[in-house]
Amino acid sequence: MKRRMFLKGSAITGAAIAAPRLAQSGSGLLASASTRKVYRIIKADRSMVGTLPILRAFAGDQQDYVSPFVLLDEFGPVRVEPGADPLRVDAHPHAGVIPTTYFLSGSGHHKDSLNYDFQIGTGDFMLFSSGRGAIHMEESGQHMYEQGGDFHGFQIWLNMPAAYKLIAPSTEVYQDKQMGKVKGKGFEARVILGELFGTRSEVALLSPAFYYHITLEPNSRLDIPTDAGHNAFAYAVNGSVELEGRQLLERHHIALFERGESTISLYSQNGVELLVLGGQPLNERVYAYGPFVMNTEQQIRQCIADYQAGKMGNPDMVNARTPKPGTGPQGPVKRG
Repeated sequence: MKRRMFLKGSAITGAAIAAPRLAQSGSGLLASASTRKVYRIIKADRSMVGTLPILRAFAGDQQDYVSPFVLLDEFGPVRVEPGADPLRVDAHPHAGVIPTTYFLSGSGHHKDSLNYDFQIGTGDFMLFSSGRGAIHMEESGQHMYEQGGDFHGFQIWLNMPAAYKLIAPSTEVYQDKQMGKVKGKGFEARVILGELFGTRSEVALLSPAFYYHITLEPNSRLDIPTDAGHNAFAYAVNGSVELEGRQLLERHHIALFERGESTISLYSQNGVELLVLGGQPLNERVYAYGPFVMNTEQQIRQCIADYQAGKMGNPDMVNARTPKPGTGPQGPVKRG
């Protein structure tokens, strides 16, 4: 069975290609021979996951340009009123993939079949390394329940290399204060994964990848060095940014870059907030069915059988509410 047959009717679907827009004359971008070319710009699609509104930039597709990542969702921004029912995605399994969650604002509550039950807040980064299979529940957190506010962030799935698909699952959180930060002329960057301008993330990875949260001030330029053989893509959170060929990347659009050159060149006339990600392509076959991302059809069928047999945990126990949203006893853990 081909991968597309698995994707049909599952939670993984693609996004729409956007017509290219060019920056106006008087471009401020200083491209060079080493500047990466833009392969395609895609507009994220609106959807729902549980009771949570999302924007989906890619999911299971575009693997030649986004591997080792396999899905990018922006959740929110959505306003949560104090005392309101949490925005929630009920207990569901994963296997063979690492869903990562990064909060731009607000707080979340994570509970899983590995006996973790904790809060994550603004600037925190969580990895749910599912390996051979585990279950988790996600919802807006205790701070949101008590005080309300804007709930906004990203869930981005990092694929696991074939050699690690069946390792034991684990959960890790890296707090805002642990994030590497870089500040230069006209820009600020948070190094969530990988290394940028000599600042390295604390997060250990199964294969090389990078994940930067960058803010450019108005009339600012930035050249980001990458490995020419690695994939790279950029997602505009707010504002717009000019790329190679005077192509304009606007809010809620993603640019996929070609391999072969090393530099991602950015210029923003009015300021921009964006994510820049990529890494070494895994060059492995991908079979995806909903939350399972494996390398063969048989592995997918085994994931389904394991989940149905309860080997990934009990969803009813994971769904069980604590007295208030997210007041469980276990706190975040960090590798190392």
